[in-house]
Formats: sequence, structure tokens, C-alpha cells
Amino acid sequence: MRILRVAQDIFPDMIGGAPYHIHALSRDQAERGHDITVLTISKDDSKPAREERAGYEIVRQSPKLDVFGNELFSGTLRYLRNNDQYDVVHAHSHLFYSSNVAAAFARISDIPFAVTCHGLISQRAPELISRFHLGTAGRFTYNSADVTFCYTDVEREKLRDLGVDSDIEVIHNGIDSKWFSPTGDTHSRIAEAAGQTVIFVGRLVEGKRPQDVLSAFESVHDEHPSARLFFCGSGPMREELEQETERAGIANAVEFLGRVPYEEMPSVFRAADVFTIASRTEGFPRTVMESLACETPVVSTRLEQTAPVVKNAGEVVPVGDTAALADALSGLLTDPECLNRLGRNGREIVTSNYDWAETVEYTTQALERLDQSTIRNGRDKRTAEEAPQIQ
Repeated sequence: MRILRVAQDIFPDMIGGAPYHIHALSRDQAERGHDITVLTISKDDSKPAREERAGYEIVRQSPKLDVFGNELFSGTLRYLRNNDQYDVVHAHSHLFYSSNVAAAFARISDIPFAVTCHGLISQRAPELISRFHLGTAGRFTYNSADVTFCYTDVEREKLRDLGVDSDIEVIHNGIDSKWFSPTGDTHSRIAEAAGQTVIFVGRLVEGKRPQDVLSAFESVHDEHPSARLFFCGSGPMREELEQETERAGIANAVEFLGRVPYEEMPSVFRAADVFTIASRTEGFPRTVMESLACETPVVSTRLEQTAPVVKNAGEVVPVGDTAALADALSGLLTDPECLNRLGRNGREIVTSNYDWAETVEYTTQALERLDQSTIRNGRDKRTAEEAPQIQ
């Protein structure tokens, strides 16, 4: 099967759950004998326009304009028109214009089209703009698909409420629990900390609310003076956060590790006592599953997709409630026995329900069904004039 994967971001050019998912899926499908091409973008002129990596091909295009982290590049439609050898086009996230353009192309062509939902609301754009995009270009993109992949029933129901009537399949976002496990090396900087450790893993951007983690940790540090907080990730908020640690007098208790190579992430989770995520919105964050697989409990904001999992392997608090976040962290750090019990629960949840091999298998089977079908599931074709005009 020849698959064209359309994705704005790809690992390791971009660090994050969705970019890694796209890379790993392409890698593993290529290992199964499928011909995979990933059409993506890059601002880095030093990177080749075409590159073979991990068994699949990457085609990079240069962006023309950046709108709230959504890169506009004019070559998507041209590439689709000039490359009709693919059996399936698989776009990732409605949030990016490249996926919207691919959907418009699918409407006026015979090529089967799939899209994976990596979250409904952007962490890069203001929420009002993101919701408008979801209700317009997003809904169009999902309704253009022969099949939409969601990580959870929550997202599927939200898409139905939005008016998406195309086929939706729920396929969990699994991880490799043999790699992410409680046994193995631990990250030296974290493991050598004198007291208990809390980690934040993710980009230092507004949508992930690292400032809420830091604010909560100020209270945690008052109760647990030997506790340490480690930020694993880079982003535009780093300087602001560093300044806040100085102002709060906790600079000696907070360390910024920067961008940690993904191959080292199991050691990061193993070394920590608690992982915390304070995002206002997410799809189904891999970091939560990776932490639980390493038997590290999670304190998370109440994200609909992950709350049912986290409540049995950690604590869930309201978005933006830094006092509740601080109480949850302090409570767990006070009770090592509870930490161990929740850690074991988390590992059991992941190994029983979130296996990466199954994610690859079920996704590939669904794409193969599209390839084998000559009828677009009864969906009415539209002309180019009826499709949204996306540049």
C-alpha cells in the first residue's frame, strides 16, 4: 500500500506527541512493507527537500506564512495533483491548513482520504479562533474523510455533536510499554536530587500552562523544602519562567533541562516521583501514558480524554486551579505508599489497554480497507467550487 501522510510537524524536526506518533506510525508501517511518504514543512533550509529516514520518505516544503503556529505553504495542492500514485492520503489534525487542503483535494478526486484527530482545540492559537476553525475548515476536513481516527470516545462524540457524519473509528494512542517501563537507567540529574522530584514534560508554551505548574510548586516547596521541580522541554516561555523562579526565591529548587532527546525520556519518567501536566486542552497526550508505563503517578488537569485514566493512577484537578494542583502534588509526595500503589495501577492500565503495536495494526487495517474499496462509502462528491477556498 502506498500511503501519503500529510503532516505539518514530524519527529525529530519537532518534538511532541503528535509528531512522534506520525514518525513511529510511518516507520512501523514501512517495516511491514508499505510505501510511506510524509509531506511536511520545514523552515530550516539546511534540511534536504527529500530524505529517506527510518524506512520512509520525507518531502519538505517551505512555509510561506505562519498564522498562530499554522504554517501556510502553497505546494500541498500542487504536490497532490502531480503525484497520483498513492493509494491513500492520510492527513494528521484538522488544525493545519495542509490537512484542510488535502481534504479539499479528496473531495474532487477518487483517492481515499483518512484523517487522525490529534485534539480538537489548538494550543498555539487563541481559543476563539481555534473553535471557529474547528467549526468551519475542521468540520469540512472530517466530513471529507472516508474515515476519521480518534483516540477516545470523548472526541468521537464531540465530532458527532459538531456535525461530522463520516465514519469515525476509535483507536487508542498506544505506546511501547517495553521501552517505557519501570526498569532501566534513570536520568542522572533528576535521580541525584536530594529530595522528591516533580517533572513537567512538554513545550514551554501558553497552552500547556507551565506557569501554573511553577505557581503550584511554590506552595509545594513551602511544605516540602527539599522537593525539586524539573522542566523538560523548550519554548518561548522559558525566560519568563526562569525570572519567576528568581522572584519567588525558588531558583535553587527548579531546574530547566531544555529539550531532552526522546530516547532518554524513559529515564526521565523513571527518575521522577510525580509527573504533572497542567494543559488547558490536549488530544490524548502520550506523556501521560509514558509516565504511567514507567510507574510514575500523574497529577493532571481535568482533560476529558485522560481523566478516566489518571483518576486511577494519580490525581485530577480543575484547569487553572493552582491551589488544587499544589494540594494534589503535596499530598502524593507526603505518601510514598500511595505513590507506589498508583504507579503500579498506572502500569497495569497502560499494558492492558494502550499497546502501540495494536495502534499500528488497527490503523493499517483501516487504511487497507480504504485501499481495497472503490466506493467512497456513499459520500456525495462535491465540486471544487463547493469546497472552502483554502490557499
